[in-house]
Amino acid sequence: MIKPSSLIRPPIHAALALLAPLTTASAQQNNPLAPLAPLAPRTTALAQGNYGSIVRIEAATQVPNYKEPWKAGRFSGGIGTGFLIGSNRFLTNAHVVSNARRLLITVHGSPRKHPAKIIHIAHDCDLALLEVDDFTPFLGLKPLQIGSVPKLESQVRVIGYPVGGDRISVTRGVVSRIDFSSYSHSRSDQHLVVQIDAAINPGNSGGPVIQNDKVIGVAFQGLRSADNTGYMIPTPVVNRFLKDIEDGHYDQYVDLGIASFPMFNPAMRKKFGLGQNSPGVLVASVTPDGPCDGVLENNDILTAINGNAVDAAGNILIDGEKVNMNEIVERKFSGDTIQLSIIREGKALTRSCTLKPFPPSRMYAAQYDVKPRYTTFAGLVFQPLDRNLYAAHSFTNTRVRRLFAHYVDEAIFKERQDIVILTRVLADPVNTHINSHVGTAVESINGEKVTSLEQAHALLHPEQAPEFFIIKCEGIERPIVIPGNKAAEASQRTQTNYGIANPSHLTK
Repeated sequence: MIKPSSLIRPPIHAALALLAPLTTASAQQNNPLAPLAPLAPRTTALAQGNYGSIVRIEAATQVPNYKEPWKAGRFSGGIGTGFLIGSNRFLTNAHVVSNARRLLITVHGSPRKHPAKIIHIAHDCDLALLEVDDFTPFLGLKPLQIGSVPKLESQVRVIGYPVGGDRISVTRGVVSRIDFSSYSHSRSDQHLVVQIDAAINPGNSGGPVIQNDKVIGVAFQGLRSADNTGYMIPTPVVNRFLKDIEDGHYDQYVDLGIASFPMFNPAMRKKFGLGQNSPGVLVASVTPDGPCDGVLENNDILTAINGNAVDAAGNILIDGEKVNMNEIVERKFSGDTIQLSIIREGKALTRSCTLKPFPPSRMYAAQYDVKPRYTTFAGLVFQPLDRNLYAAHSFTNTRVRRLFAHYVDEAIFKERQDIVILTRVLADPVNTHINSHVGTAVESINGEKVTSLEQAHALLHPEQAPEFFIIKCEGIERPIVIPGNKAAEASQRTQTNYGIANPSHLTK
């Protein structure tokens, strides 16, 4: 799910800077599914002492260039881990294979490298499913079984191919925390995580965490500020991913689309008529066009979800553990309905909510496996604002920062599909003395309000050029003025001078 707080401000948190994927790939930005074959009912590969079902993944990657989007991007690569869960089905982390141009799988103890490809990938929960071109060499291996959520203080084994050698590595640790926390790959999503104190390192990403010869998690990120502190994706998240892709398509997570506020303050509880031990959290805001828009209102007290009481901290009890209330929604799918118990102006009410994905919130998530969108005109480079662009250019313009921060909670997305930014001015005689406009949002072109990159491109490339192209940027009184009879020549000249083979890329 997208963090509720990220719906009301840019999701750039110090905590995320401390979390890092456990892959050796330096390519991180900053980096039809057949039914699964029946799993072995009693004996697993690990019970036989055979680690062949746990594979080494080599990824050759290409990271898009958001500063010069017409270029191919930087080539890199890295190592991760994966494991067999069904006939020609290898589970790993999304960040191990993101932006991959070539994938090779190696079996434990074998020098042979097997070409592989991605079948499904879920960047919001950092999981991916791969298959090899030829599964024949793997026919003797037994898929690993998926277990359940481990108990606190129980012992686990982490198996993978971390840095420091080419052979498989096994470490032991203890489950030290079960929490609802950030997933560093997307930079904006939160899901259930399990913290373990095993020595897991880059390269362990995508490897199984084992307990009683069953997979109870997938190693995926570590804490930079602490030794021997790693995190795994627990089985509820894994099982949801596998369930979601059964129809051959990944539909992403759904979300309530609300921001909540804990009800700890005694005066606040008294104001809303709550007793000392009464359940409930305050609905601070409801995302426009989100699943709860028109269902919940600001200042409602949310007391239960599907009959599960929500305490004053916004937690519920599931499987004997107190976790964030959003964990109930985490296990649902698009189109599912949930019941919300609320108190509104002192009256207890029940409301029904149909869950659905909320695409505008992906503004705040890092994007992978896509080419940057852009258009050029007379040496001016225009790109749509998203997290990738924000990270690449580190915008300081306060209007741009505000548009990014409030894109969802102020429903800017209803009027502007894209926030178009002037990101560069490629020097040319026709565009001199406008560098102060770089890093600002485009408000209008020839008096027409800009609502998307495609529209901006059409306005800048009409069939017949106007006398002047007048481009107004937000917060700057002086517009950019380009003579219509010189624009095409300037465009061609800058394309040649800067090696721009494709002057635009508009498709998502």
